[in-house]
Amino acid sequence: MKRIFTFVIIGLVVSTAVQAAKPRTSLKIYATQKQKVSGFGGACCDGAMKPFGTDNACVSKLYGPKSKIGLNIMRMEISPSFTGDNWGDYDWNGSLPSVKICKNRGGIVFGTPWSPPGDYKTNGTAQGGNSETQGYQRGKLREDCYEKFFPWLNTYLKWMKDHGVAVDAVSLQNEPDWWVDYSGCLYDPQDLVKLVKNYAHLLDRETFKGVRIISGEPLGFTQNYTDPLMQDETCREQVDIVAGHLYGHLPLQYMKAAGVLPLKYGKELWMTEHSVTDNTGALPTWNDNLIFAEELNECMLAGCTGYIYWYLRAHWAFAGTGETKYGTANKKDELLPRAFVMSHFSKNVTGSTRLETSQDVNAGRTREEILQNEQFSAYQKGDSIIVMAINAREESRDVKITLPYNAKSGELWLSTGNEPENLCQKSNLEDITEPTNEYLYEMPAQSLSTFIFTLDNGSTAIQNVMQEDDEGHKTYYDLNGRQLDQPRGLCIEKSSNGSSKKVFILK
Repeated sequence: MKRIFTFVIIGLVVSTAVQAAKPRTSLKIYATQKQKVSGFGGACCDGAMKPFGTDNACVSKLYGPKSKIGLNIMRMEISPSFTGDNWGDYDWNGSLPSVKICKNRGGIVFGTPWSPPGDYKTNGTAQGGNSETQGYQRGKLREDCYEKFFPWLNTYLKWMKDHGVAVDAVSLQNEPDWWVDYSGCLYDPQDLVKLVKNYAHLLDRETFKGVRIISGEPLGFTQNYTDPLMQDETCREQVDIVAGHLYGHLPLQYMKAAGVLPLKYGKELWMTEHSVTDNTGALPTWNDNLIFAEELNECMLAGCTGYIYWYLRAHWAFAGTGETKYGTANKKDELLPRAFVMSHFSKNVTGSTRLETSQDVNAGRTREEILQNEQFSAYQKGDSIIVMAINAREESRDVKITLPYNAKSGELWLSTGNEPENLCQKSNLEDITEPTNEYLYEMPAQSLSTFIFTLDNGSTAIQNVMQEDDEGHKTYYDLNGRQLDQPRGLCIEKSSNGSSKKVFILK
């Protein structure tokens, strides 16, 4: 008996030691506010690079606050003319039914040229020129046609308005740094500066109220395309949104660096095209979809205010194409698991303001190790704080979440696999029985968790602006709570005693 008893005691000690040594992440969320998030979306085309026309059942399932996914931004091509560019069957008319759905549901629509009209270009065609049949002629906008560019965009805006769609923004060019054998146009960074600086005033903002200009959208976010536009005062006044793609460019490396100046000057920062694991010959695995979740999260951490995926309908996108070679789950227009991963962000983060966070680790794990396998971000929207938690490991991990304010209740969205029963499982956080600012959670292996904590103090975004300043100094913020280095117009003035008020500052 004594021997058995000793064994039990030893077993208990070992068990307790193992439990005590279990790694835990401490996530601390601060009241300091970062960027406001405008939303999430995709391009108005499917795997054939054509607009949906009237075949837009998937758009109806994906867009609007009442949909399961909640997308609110749609990208469409501005083809060189109403009839297209002789490269494919896509024109202004083909996108109308889809963009009307987006707009009617409160969404944002913007147009991107792959090429201006061919007779404006050095190679005389809308094609990029990078092929033997096109003579390897580099297609660029002729300088004597710079003055025609924005009036051409006005023609597009008028056509769309006449057909019932008020376009919210127009881009300068899709991937101006990529020489292609399909529709394309090359611009050096200084070409875009010259175009905007001297001719952007020709965009008819008076007739097309509220229309915004998006910078050229390079293949990857690079400062050589973003900084020159922000460094020129005239360009800075004209460009409202700075955009780029992620091909070969990691968000927390390139996008974050390229976004420093735009965010400093109060511009939006949009990721307007990328596809994740699109080369797979089958439907994406759950691990593939977690990689997508990590990209979404990293873009937010990099300062992104709008994330726009590539195709809406593709076996590696949000709605199935019906091609059985990719698996029986690839049913035409049926929502795919990746759409539900997107919904964690699009349904909850749209309209929120990101909050600053920090992570601490124990049990000997390095910061690099935890950031590689566990990711977090946090947001405030109204009286809620939203926390994203991604665990890419094959084992569960504990996380201790510390909020800047007390929460009185909470909800959890949990996704752990591609099966319908494992996507967006919703439950109340029953273990919050009284107001608290701490929450301990065991993140399941290979999981995406979204916490929606309801605050106990009912604070507003302006009241939540928390930024230390020297005694006697004043700091200024825009109406979204972002600190301003050069305040002007209507701002929030915060004194060192903690008081805040709205003020108007002349330039």
